[in-house]
Amino acid sequence: MSVWDRPEPPTRPVPLDRERIVAAAIALADGGGLDEVSFRKVAARLNAGPMRLYGYVSTKQELFDLMLDEVYAEILPQEQPDDWREALRTLAHRTRHAALRHEWLADLLGGRPALGPNALAVGEATLSALDGLADIDTAMRAVETVGAYFTGAIRREIANLRAERATGLSKHDWQRASGPQLTRMLATGRFPALTRAVYDGADVDAGTSFATGLDWVLDAVAARLTRPPA
Repeated sequence: MSVWDRPEPPTRPVPLDRERIVAAAIALADGGGLDEVSFRKVAARLNAGPMRLYGYVSTKQELFDLMLDEVYAEILPQEQPDDWREALRTLAHRTRHAALRHEWLADLLGGRPALGPNALAVGEATLSALDGLADIDTAMRAVETVGAYFTGAIRREIANLRAERATGLSKHDWQRASGPQLTRMLATGRFPALTRAVYDGADVDAGTSFATGLDWVLDAVAARLTRPPA
């Protein structure tokens, strides 16, 4: 029986339910990442004994599953756009914004499909956006391709944010600090393509880079979509 199907025990003596447990766990993860989440720390935030939590959640993996599904509720739009590109674009951007609010989300994206009700609703919204535009196998590959793009882009952005905090150096501070070494290496003439990128390429922010790459991926998907035979 899954954690979503298993009934909750009585709440006495301290009022407790999965919703409160998940909210406390998310608050811990938002503050310090998934490593900060433990039954002991969650229980402490709720003024309850750690063993009481096991009546609601059996394992830390179940707790992570519940946390992930709670964030998927933030990703699911209230209204589904009619245009398939806008629907997939909206879901990708909402996933990125959720990851910026909950950086630990980046650590849970990209593995086996999440099976919570909100995650399944997001999956349904994503796949149904392509209804009537392609056979099911093509639609699934399209969804996988878009998901692979935004998962990788989100993980890279979160990794950069974590590096900034860990080093105390912003992106531009790091570039200035690394500049002398990079200049020496480029001056050898061994890296002409990188030299053009460094000196002639535009410096864009993470949001612009994400949106541009997403549009290119959607262009590639559009080229593959064909209506299934009647």
